[in-house]
Amino acid sequence: MPTAAEKLVDFLAAQGIDRAFCVPGESYIALLDALHAHNSLDLVTCRSEGGAGFMAVADAKLTGLPGIVLASRGPGACNASIAVHTAEQDAVPLILLIGQVEKRDLRRNAFQEIDYANMFQGVAKWIGEATDPEQVPELIARAYAMAMGGVPGPVVLSLPEDVLAMECRAPTLPATLPAPVPPAPAAAARLAALLRGAERPILLAGHGFESIEGRAALQHFAEAWSLPVAVSFRRQDLFPNGHPLYVGDLGLRNPDAQRAAFAEADLVLALGTRLTDITTQGWSWPAAGQRLVHVCADPRFLGWLFPAELAIAADAQATIAALRAERPAAPPGRAAWNARLRQVHVADCQVSPAEYADGVAFAEVAKLIEQVAPADAIVTLDAGTFGAPFYRKAAWTPPQRLLVPVSGAMGFGVPAGVAAALRCPDRRVIAFVGDGGALMTGGEYAVAVARGAPLKLVLSDNGSYASIRIHQERAHPGRVSGTSLINPDFAQWCAAFRVPVTVVENKADFPALEAALAAPGAAAIVVRTSLQAVLPRR
Repeated sequence: MPTAAEKLVDFLAAQGIDRAFCVPGESYIALLDALHAHNSLDLVTCRSEGGAGFMAVADAKLTGLPGIVLASRGPGACNASIAVHTAEQDAVPLILLIGQVEKRDLRRNAFQEIDYANMFQGVAKWIGEATDPEQVPELIARAYAMAMGGVPGPVVLSLPEDVLAMECRAPTLPATLPAPVPPAPAAAARLAALLRGAERPILLAGHGFESIEGRAALQHFAEAWSLPVAVSFRRQDLFPNGHPLYVGDLGLRNPDAQRAAFAEADLVLALGTRLTDITTQGWSWPAAGQRLVHVCADPRFLGWLFPAELAIAADAQATIAALRAERPAAPPGRAAWNARLRQVHVADCQVSPAEYADGVAFAEVAKLIEQVAPADAIVTLDAGTFGAPFYRKAAWTPPQRLLVPVSGAMGFGVPAGVAAALRCPDRRVIAFVGDGGALMTGGEYAVAVARGAPLKLVLSDNGSYASIRIHQERAHPGRVSGTSLINPDFAQWCAAFRVPVTVVENKADFPALEAALAAPGAAAIVVRTSLQAVLPRR
């Protein structure tokens, strides 16, 4: 008779899930044994639960299936919680499986016990807990459906260690996912009429287009209707950045000229986005008086702070498909509007070469990557100021992928790179991390090396938590507190992973950087990065 753990693994395998990430723990030893016996699931053993969780999030971004992360109770679950928050902010399907205390010890403040329903309330889409082995097939099927349905997100399943090991007679259930919801015919017709009448529209594209098919559908739709496309926060890889209809992103510190131009739009079509604070420029756009059509699969996010002239609770791609029967048209002034928005964006992409005594301006590294990255490259970024140029100064074109934490979580870059290199070993994967994030989860580089994954690691070393230092200099000029770093010798640290190491001290070393990226196998590049290049001018 199979155990509850074996039934759980059978369900995951039946959905096409072939990889899980973990730090092993005795509280789910039966689940580890079930994975050992199942030859279709690869178990990736990581160095921290946070790193394992970030890998699962990145893997989900690439596959479109839920990322699977296994964590032990108490401390393990706490460490993994950063991935739950990241998946929620990023709209990524994630299943966190936690080995819980034995059933008899539940809610008795046992060793390492946490009530996960309380802990993850408000972050996870759904939290379940098995108290009987017969519940496990039902709960894992529900977890899968909740993670994938509507706006994707994280779910948490608590599994007492004794329940996992018990025999389970309940059948393995099929996955039940609702079909993507299309708009009502009347809503689709009204949307088409609004698009035909708008002289200055903007199509704001979000998480609803994350799949390969979604990206292709978005481009075809924008071209058919002659719509300028802006992307929501940190989703630059949704639309070819070199396309005449690409007009930029809605992110941190958008240029004044771009904000002013966007404020002139006579129609904002927000497709597959929740309209969160950064995308809406601090809840200021669309502005009062601008017509808004908001399409989101989850009605909870419709009419929230932004009253829409037309609010459609539907799937973004299904909405595009519903408009295929409509006749595309655009007023005569549309072409000039599109060209104007494009010109504003292109002006913001320029990088002026400059010399700094304290290192290299990382914007110039970003432009170099744009030039040398293969057409199918995958770039992963940690949070930090070093990453900012990759959002506006470098151009991305599908199938290139830019895997970044919409949540702004430090520690994402290296684990995401590991997951991408394991998932796509034939593609060039480059992970960028700052000196702050490197010592948070940078040890996960050992996982890539151990598995022979050809991950390129680029480490920006400027001796500072620069993002916070910038805010500090604006609010309290010259009063540096808590933002300086005394770093190890990162070249030696990288060499300890037994990979070739290249050190970039100035722009004369750029050919060596380019050669290291092009060479086969794993490699690390340490860039001495200028802090002065990013600090506010006094």
